Amino acid sequence: MPISVAFVDDHPILLEGLVSLYSGKDDLLVSAQGENAVDALRIAEENRPDVLVLDLNIPGDILATIEKIVRNCYPTKIIAFTETANIEMAIRVLHLGVCGYVLKGSTARDLHEAIRIVHGGNTFITPGFATKIILSMKASELHRRMRVEKRLSVREEQIVRYLMMGKTNREIAQMLDISEKTVKHYMTVLMQKLDARNRLEVVLAAQKLDNSAELALAEARFN
Repeated sequence: MPISVAFVDDHPILLEGLVSLYSGKDDLLVSAQGENAVDALRIAEENRPDVLVLDLNIPGDILATIEKIVRNCYPTKIIAFTETANIEMAIRVLHLGVCGYVLKGSTARDLHEAIRIVHGGNTFITPGFATKIILSMKASELHRRMRVEKRLSVREEQIVRYLMMGKTNREIAQMLDISEKTVKHYMTVLMQKLDARNRLEVVLAAQKLDNSAELALAEARFN
């Protein structure tokens, strides 16, 4: 049974070429075509093609449209067919549920293969560009883990906040109703966690973390 496929692109000549080219494939059945995000959603809802190939730069809110199709139009799978070799955009739409990302510099055979692979339940990304996406995702995950590892506990935030106010270990101990020895222990932990060598570096390193909202709450509690 042929794979039903629909194409959405706002370039008439390219759209006509895609429809003409893939209508001649024995294993494909072109079921619909459109030129904007509204068309894409309508086609997905009414035709339910196996695979919807769409350009990310078509008029309309493409991200919201992708989200709606993924959520409401099962079993239609989406392939982004685009000039946009933007890693952040690719990762974003893949996270939204797009199953394929094919650059327009690819061959007709590549897109045909992508349609078959995506229909089979797998993901297809243009070779070469896929490597860049994987490396970027690995780097993002490493960065996320580093942030989690360096995230300050509530008590550590409290101590950092008092350090910012110029308080000594003894004063911090009195304000938090803990022993000075405990404060020193937290200082050691903070220096290790933030790769700091002294009190000043602890404060500077803490300010660089993306914990501004949490630190603001800690500050509010003590003002």
